[in-house]
Amino acid sequence: MEMLNVALPKGRLGNKVYSMFASAGFECPEIEENNRKLIFENREKGVRYFWVKPSDVAIYVERGAADIGACGKDILLEYEPDVYELLDLGVGKCRIAVAAKKDFSYDPQRTLRVATKFVSVAKSYFASKGRDIDIIHLNGSIELAPILSLSDVIVDIVETGATLRENDLEVKEEIVPISARLIANKSSFRFKNEAIERVVDSLSRLTSIT
Repeated sequence: MEMLNVALPKGRLGNKVYSMFASAGFECPEIEENNRKLIFENREKGVRYFWVKPSDVAIYVERGAADIGACGKDILLEYEPDVYELLDLGVGKCRIAVAAKKDFSYDPQRTLRVATKFVSVAKSYFASKGRDIDIIHLNGSIELAPILSLSDVIVDIVETGATLRENDLEVKEEIVPISARLIANKSSFRFKNEAIERVVDSLSRLTSIT
């Protein structure tokens, strides 16, 4: 049987996605064992899984090291990898939003300072609003930026909003809802189409039930 290489994001999201694959009939028992292996396969089911950093899933798929993978819509929006987006998996739901101190108000006369790791998303969003911005590219602890007056607002992933509330910040505008998406390498989708469509169909039935 033809093997499908599947890139899964490490962490809680990846565990949820793997559970979906397993429920859809593509289980791989050794992936649940306590070991340090990097690649797990079930030849009978025709699947080979490997864990990668969430932000790297799209790279593995785009470059063909993986045939399919699961990654957040935020990654697809920010980096625009050359892949096919096949299915909204309906897990890892959150949103990209603009947040700031509770008492912050926009001054159209001033350039808005925006701290974010989602540079492309932020630029596109504020350009659509006609706002002049100064992007401050940060990779972590984005919430600190407005607290320490490094920025006026942040653009970041928001799930429950608890971290924002704990730091006296709040969502000012929602940009786009986010969830995990099943993506495919374009060449693999052509040459392994039957195997990939079998996975998509099985997962589609699963997502329509939940």
